[in-house]
Amino acid sequence: MSQNEPRTDLDARYSDPAAAATSWSEAVTRLATAQVYWLSTVRPEGRPHVTPLLGVWFDHALHFCTGAEERKARNLAANPNCVLTTGDNALHEGLDLVVEGAALPLTDHLRLGRLADAYQGKYGPDWHFEVRDGAFHGKDGNRAVVYRVAPTTVFGFGKGVYSQTRWRFDIA
Repeated sequence: MSQNEPRTDLDARYSDPAAAATSWSEAVTRLATAQVYWLSTVRPEGRPHVTPLLGVWFDHALHFCTGAEERKARNLAANPNCVLTTGDNALHEGLDLVVEGAALPLTDHLRLGRLADAYQGKYGPDWHFEVRDGAFHGKDGNRAVVYRVAPTTVFGFGKGVYSQTRWRFDIA
């Protein structure tokens, strides 16, 4: 198991007897190709907040961006722990994924440049970002903080042959 390879477990309590654990490579493919993710954070007073957003799987982590004054950014400033979800809106087919981790600001200019290219490659020219001052800047000139969520735990919920796979990562 490499540093970026998780421990994989199938939870038989929530899986069909014929189910097998979903491979981490399948989960990564789904995380990389998903178009929309749902971010769950907690407001400073403890109430939950959930919002859809775009994201990119890059360098073994999920990345997203938002304005520094938006609710999700303010929540993450108080508590960086979050959950990102994506999947298929169907009952009998597909794979739903739940990524747990801490959303930490990414400010490294070279990584941001590569990530900006990845955003445009995935979502097209409407999602072109300039990188400066440790952040993304959109066509409208607005500054967006970029967050990196390295997973601590990921859950995969297979449908059809129902399964629950858990991937756990060693945190350095």
